[in-house]
Amino acid sequence: MGWDNGRRYVDQTFQVWDSDREQDGYWRAVYVCLKDGQIASRLNRRPGVTQDAVWQAMGRASNVHRALQPCEDAHREFRAALRRLDEVGRRPFWRPALRLTLSYWRLWALFFAMVFLAGALTGDRTPQALTVAAVMAFLAVLPSGSAFSRVLDGGPLIPLALSTSAARAQAAWEEELRESGVAPLIMRVVDALLGEDADGLLLPESHDGLRSSYGPEFLVSGRAAEQLRHRMDQIDGGTIAVCGPRGVGKTTLLKDAADKAGFSVLVSAPATYTPHDFLLSLFVELCRRYLADEGSPAPEFVRLSGARRTLRRIRPYARRQLRMLAVAVPAGALVVLGLFAAVRSFVEKPAPLLRGPYDSATELAGTWIPRIWRGEAAGAALVVTGAGILVWGLRRSPVALRMLTHCGKGLLLLTVAVLTVGPFVSLAWDAQARGHAIAALGWNLYTTVLVLTAIDYLVVLLRAARARRIYRRRGLGPVGSGYVLVQRGLLVLLGIALPLSAEMRAALTDPGNPARLASLLAGLLLYRLIRWRPGPAEPRLVRECRDQLYRLQTVQTSSAALTSGAAQLLTLGSTHTTALSTVPPKFPELVADFRELLVEIARERHGRRQRVVIAIDEVDRLGSEAAARDFLAEIKAILGVPHVHFLISVAEDVGAGFVRRGLPHRDVTDSSIDDIVHVQPCALDESTAILEKRAPGISGPYVLLAHALSGGLPRDLVRYGRRIIQAQSAAGSVELRDISRQMILEELSETLAGFRTLLSKEQWTPDTGVVLTSFRTLTGRLRTVGAGPGRSDALVSALADFALRAPHEALGLAEDARQLIDEASVYAYFSLTLLDIFAEEGFGRRRERAAAHGADGDPELLAEARRELAVSPYSTRPLLSAIRTAWGLSTGTA
Repeated sequence: MGWDNGRRYVDQTFQVWDSDREQDGYWRAVYVCLKDGQIASRLNRRPGVTQDAVWQAMGRASNVHRALQPCEDAHREFRAALRRLDEVGRRPFWRPALRLTLSYWRLWALFFAMVFLAGALTGDRTPQALTVAAVMAFLAVLPSGSAFSRVLDGGPLIPLALSTSAARAQAAWEEELRESGVAPLIMRVVDALLGEDADGLLLPESHDGLRSSYGPEFLVSGRAAEQLRHRMDQIDGGTIAVCGPRGVGKTTLLKDAADKAGFSVLVSAPATYTPHDFLLSLFVELCRRYLADEGSPAPEFVRLSGARRTLRRIRPYARRQLRMLAVAVPAGALVVLGLFAAVRSFVEKPAPLLRGPYDSATELAGTWIPRIWRGEAAGAALVVTGAGILVWGLRRSPVALRMLTHCGKGLLLLTVAVLTVGPFVSLAWDAQARGHAIAALGWNLYTTVLVLTAIDYLVVLLRAARARRIYRRRGLGPVGSGYVLVQRGLLVLLGIALPLSAEMRAALTDPGNPARLASLLAGLLLYRLIRWRPGPAEPRLVRECRDQLYRLQTVQTSSAALTSGAAQLLTLGSTHTTALSTVPPKFPELVADFRELLVEIARERHGRRQRVVIAIDEVDRLGSEAAARDFLAEIKAILGVPHVHFLISVAEDVGAGFVRRGLPHRDVTDSSIDDIVHVQPCALDESTAILEKRAPGISGPYVLLAHALSGGLPRDLVRYGRRIIQAQSAAGSVELRDISRQMILEELSETLAGFRTLLSKEQWTPDTGVVLTSFRTLTGRLRTVGAGPGRSDALVSALADFALRAPHEALGLAEDARQLIDEASVYAYFSLTLLDIFAEEGFGRRRERAAAHGADGDPELLAEARRELAVSPYSTRPLLSAIRTAWGLSTGTA
């Protein structure tokens, strides 16, 4: 249905529009908003939620008022512009003449083109007539989308400014109406049509962000990132530990800090480590990272012959040189061929201005130098000898060297100025060329075209391209296409005008022009040679890093031998061999060299106002708190470098040891770590920001479901986000009750399967195996989930029975078995709570009732209960009972 058909849904008793343009603008805004993906995806999801129903609702008087209210000022300006245009339109005296001249302007242009073409064939001023005919023909075939044709096609020119003003006012009103009025209102209309729990539909715009575990584009800066940045800003360098549970985002935090630093190295601590090997790998990564940051390739330690290594090095250089020669050789040959005769005649017969200095230099070289050599000019010989002694004496004088350098540069620049300006100055001395130029530049068509072309390219030099971009961005018309057409047209006209003028041809073919062109090219080439500078030398730190890589990863042994023998002739020979093999340096020497290189890198980067970060991740992977403390004790020797921030991710127990330093004793964390950042699980607002970044359009109930199942751990949060998309596909529905039920039961089934594996390792007797009956009943119900509503009720009953009765039945079990049954029953109780909250109708009502209940109704407690499961099942059960009470759910006998 088109937007123009929306008028039939307007309440006929409600008159709000002053013109059809206003009404069309409103329905056009409704049509555009209905095409928006977020709104279009909600249509036809429930009975009665159709496009026709939305059209009808948006045509009601109350909704039209609500849509127009946020944009009253823009609507008032639009109406004022329409009134001004209407007042001008009532003046009919100019219409007949302009309509007669402008309605068929292409025919008029074609008519005049034919007239001037006929005049060119029969008249005297053939070039001028041909030019005008070409211009008229060009206008006749001008594309209808160009600026000039749109002005002429638009009708009379008198109301053009007012029409443009009204169009802009209409565009501004429609944009504000669409963004501030119609779009929010139409979303509320669709939600009202959907009914209860409108946000229970899973309709994300995209979920590509859930595919990536780590992506800088999906990073959301949370409280931990802010704390880490403040800690790093407060100290110029030091060691900061990042601690928290697994999956809380410590690695992401370190990567983000490393990416934002001016220079950074990120390494992972090995699960089984030796301090020497770890420091060696860190040293190598530091050198390679610095070489890459400076754009210098790291050395390759590969088994290649010397010839292949040489070819690999010279191949890029040879490719560049061949590409340049492929253009330079033919270009140079053409230039030499065209200017050789002129340069030779110039050398044989110099210009009058240069003839005197040329003769003087020739006389000096041909007369005085032979006389001094033969001893015939004793005075000149003494002067030359003294000059040589003076030059030798001034070899170390900085003043003399500076004067010589400045004089040389000045002489070269003077030569460049003479070579480049001389050809233009010589035109004033050449009477024949001056006469041709004056005759050619008479004020006629050719002069006009030449001046217009010069002005056009002057505009280009004044950054006209930037002006065109500004015009296009502000919507002031197709300035770019019209500008290009004018530019090309001027070039074509200039190309036509040049050969048609005999004076211009004579001025261009003056005999002295090749010599002038040669002088100009020589001056430009000399200027390029003066400005040429050799490439910068390799920085010292780059050379040091490359040498360290050779030292850390290879050892070079060289042997040379001299052999001699006498058979018929005395022969001498030499042999030279080189071998590469890995060898590790000693640990104390390795520490000293690492710190020395890192100090120099940090000093250089600090001078550039850049931060240096060394991030060591996965220290909590070492297996135990003692191993982590031993690791910190071993690498303590490399910490504490000025202007370097060491970021180390550690487990929670190591962080706790730093917090309680000195109580009752001190450990290695107190002396190795300067500060610590505790990374806590995400709160609900942070989880919302993460999922909305990765899956735009995901609604609040699904964020809360993923947040509750993950306990606020970002890694699990993203994983459960993917599980929600998978559950939607498996359930074949977009409703919250179906998706949440599918997902919660799948998660429960996988978790109970893990508990069943652990319970199978325990010893059971006929008396103690009673509890397994309810466990087996529950797992059996889970296997048949989805067979029908009756089966679903039986499943919920079995789940409640196991969650509430299993702890009492496990009282006589052994300690390990009873602990497993208690943990499994509490997790079942947690899953039952999520099913009762999310998988039943009326989620919105229950959430409002829970919020009114108090602190126990806070949705954040669901994630807190999930985290409490990792601490103790006995503290989790009362928390779940309080949550169920706040949400209006039965607690049974738990």
